[in-house]
This record gives sequence, C-alpha cells and structure tokens, in this order.
Amino acid sequence: MSSTHWTAAEMPALDGRTVIVTGANSGVGLGTATAFARAGAHTVLAVRDLDRGAEAARRIGGSSEVRRLDLADLSSVRAFAEAWDAEIAILVNNAGVAIVPESRTADGFEMQFGTNHLGHFALTNLLLPHITDRVVTVSSGVHRSGTIDFDDLDFRKRGYNPVKAYARAKLANLLFTLELERRLRRAGSDIRSMAAHPGYAATELGTRDRNKYLVGLVHLAGRILAQTPEQAARPTLFAATQDLPGASYVGPDGRGELHGYPTLVGRSAGASDVGTAQRLWEVSEDLTEVPFGLG
Repeated sequence: MSSTHWTAAEMPALDGRTVIVTGANSGVGLGTATAFARAGAHTVLAVRDLDRGAEAARRIGGSSEVRRLDLADLSSVRAFAEAWDAEIAILVNNAGVAIVPESRTADGFEMQFGTNHLGHFALTNLLLPHITDRVVTVSSGVHRSGTIDFDDLDFRKRGYNPVKAYARAKLANLLFTLELERRLRRAGSDIRSMAAHPGYAATELGTRDRNKYLVGLVHLAGRILAQTPEQAARPTLFAATQDLPGASYVGPDGRGELHGYPTLVGRSAGASDVGTAQRLWEVSEDLTEVPFGLG
C-alpha cells in the first residue's frame, strides 16, 4: 500500500478527541504531539521531566496537558494509569532509550527492554479500558537483528551488548503489537493495535553510547540522511489515523526505509512469530504483574 506522499496535513480533524504520546517533549515524540495538536486533538504529553514537558506544550500550542510518566519505573506507570479517568482515542507508545550503557530500571530489568517494552506493555494494558480507537507502538528497522532469548532476557548470563539489547526491545515492540491485536480481536474490541517506525532521525540514537567512533558516524549520517522530527513522525501519524488493518506496520517508503513518506512495510520473520509473541506476552504479564486490560 502506497501513501502517495502522505503528510500530516492530510490527517482528519481530531477535535474533541484525546491522544496520549509518551516521550513527547523532544524529537519524534514532539513532532508527533505537535501534529496531533494541530489537528485539534487534546494532546497529553506523558513525560519524565515535567519542566521540559511544559516547555514542549507551550511550543505545540492547542489543547494540551503534561503528565509525569517514567516508563522505567512500574510504580510511575501505575500512578499515571490510576490517575486517568477519561476516554482516550489514541495511545502512542513512542518513548524509549537507545544504545545506552548497561543499567537497570527501578524494578531491576535491563533498561532498554524494561523501558521500551515492559513499561509500554504495562501502560497499555492499564489504560486499555479507556481506549476507544487504537494503540500505536513505535519500533525500529533495527528489530530485524533482534532475538528473544527467554533464558536471558536481561543479558545477565551472556554479557550485555547495547546494540543487541536495543534490537531485542524493538523486536519486542512488534511482537507486543501482534499479540495485542490478536487479543483485541478475540475480546471483540474495536480497538486496533498498530506499529510504526520513523526511519532515520538524528534524535533516535543520541549520543549516550560511549563509542566515540560510532557517535561520529551517527552525526555524519545525521547531516546527510536524517529527517526532521516532523518528517520522522509521519509513519506514526499515518498508523494512528488512517484506515489500516490491525497489526499493520508503517515506515518510510525511501531506500532502506530510512526516510520518505509513510507506507506499509515488512517485518522480520521473528517479528511475525505468533508463538513467540504469545510467550513474550505471558512472560511480560508475569514480570509486570499486569494482565490483559480487557480480560
């Protein structure tokens, strides 16, 4: 399916609808939140830093609010969900960390898997009774090199590798999307579970990795290839607002899916494995102590 050079200007009016975007105070998240606000949505910026969130809300204008959410702390995720009492049209699971030195979440999980996957897993299921339209989870083309090792999800046995950990977390995002869609259909829900990836944006990897050579390459590539946050947000916005089948995966249509206009894209065989998706869901329920939100 081609998007025919679709842009955010073609989004439908979202007046009166509430959208939550995690990690909305910078980068692709900010670009995503800005487009929703311009389309008339009441946009909730779910962020760790309330001051930065408030500044972002001032920049995007429109109807918006800022709420604190730390996806690396399940108590914060629960507090966010427990304080929510309104209808949510769209939840965008955008926030994440990438290629960081080894560290742990407040609950002891490897930081990238715990934040990017488990935090969003818990948030989505806790908010699911309030959601009416869809959940969009942001993954990455890096998922193709990812593997799910159920015997060592936290890289405690075989040693930590930041790139492999990031790829695993992004693969988990797609498996989560797949199994969430299956469970929603089984529950007779009208909610759709979608996934998207932004392609290459200079903000995605950041500079927290300690390999100076890699950081230099990222910066060089950024000057040549990187999209603006607004451009990189297009796949997420397309997945959130267009009439697509559940479990669709949207990315850029350019060479290598690094940049371009949003379109349906493929995923690895591992990201399509129904059995792995179901097992990962069950493990994630055990780790977070959060069951399927419509069960």
